Amino acid sequence: MNNPVEMVEVWRGDMVESRHRGHAVVCDARGQVVAEWGDSGTVILPRSSCKMIQALPLVESGAARAAGLGPAQLALACASHQGAPVHVDLVRRWLSDIGRGENDLRCGAQPTRDKAERTRMVQAGEAPGQVHNNCSGKHTGFLTLAGHLGGGPDYVDADHPVQRAARAAFEDVTQQDSPLWVTDGCSAPNFATTLYGLARAMAFFAGARPDTGDARGRAAGDLVAAMLAHPMLVAGEGRACTALMQAMEGKVAAKTGAEGVFTAILPERGLGVALKIEDGATRAAETAITGILAHLGVLNRDHPTAATYLDAPVVNWRGIRTGRIRLAEGFA
Repeated sequence: MNNPVEMVEVWRGDMVESRHRGHAVVCDARGQVVAEWGDSGTVILPRSSCKMIQALPLVESGAARAAGLGPAQLALACASHQGAPVHVDLVRRWLSDIGRGENDLRCGAQPTRDKAERTRMVQAGEAPGQVHNNCSGKHTGFLTLAGHLGGGPDYVDADHPVQRAARAAFEDVTQQDSPLWVTDGCSAPNFATTLYGLARAMAFFAGARPDTGDARGRAAGDLVAAMLAHPMLVAGEGRACTALMQAMEGKVAAKTGAEGVFTAILPERGLGVALKIEDGATRAAETAITGILAHLGVLNRDHPTAATYLDAPVVNWRGIRTGRIRLAEGFA
């Protein structure tokens, strides 16, 4: 990665102990760069930050409508959820409604991230399943699309009609041919692009509306509206995606990805944001995206949620505040 900029500092007492560097770009719907930090041409893996792109074929193909999916399911298709009961119950109902079961998923079992549910499951001797996987909503969407297209059971195969449709949508909205793909943590293909391409895709979503445009544009509008209406389904209690969306009162959709990636969709401004922290630190990505959203004027820096990430406390085992995580001087 070329020429990253310092974005986030971790202080212990009066000393900077760590620095996180990265790249970020803001694009408008015409593909014009509105703001840039570092190198927007850096090729990255978007990981889960692009789930709304992967969900486009589900909606534009008519599969979502044929299956009777509503905004809650569409939000879950874009989610990296906690595996809390609200998420798991909805996934199970969705699977049942399309005549499938948990064994049809290909995302793998993952322990729930919901503390109360994890305690309950341990006490009850229940093992985590695939429905608890943070990507189970996306995968149930893949299954729905596979049934609609008549594809086979291995919907995560790169040559499966579902993944061919996902790649075509990805390259269309990024306006770039993907140079490579990798296997993501949930076993689905993840397509590489430049940071600029990812921001341009988010700007496409920002300009989309459910009731106007072509099928892809209407599908994008439906997905954004679903995310904005159901921030708790997109991530969950205590997660940055959910907290930031709630703080911005349904005006901005935000989505995290593994290894320090974050995206944001600003419909009222027609802007898309993409961010990558070079060392992959989630703590830095959360602080940096908060700073960018405040810089763009869609998040009040004085909002309690903003303060949580812009001046995040570092606390030791006795509960003593020993430092803080903050934006680097001069960034955002």
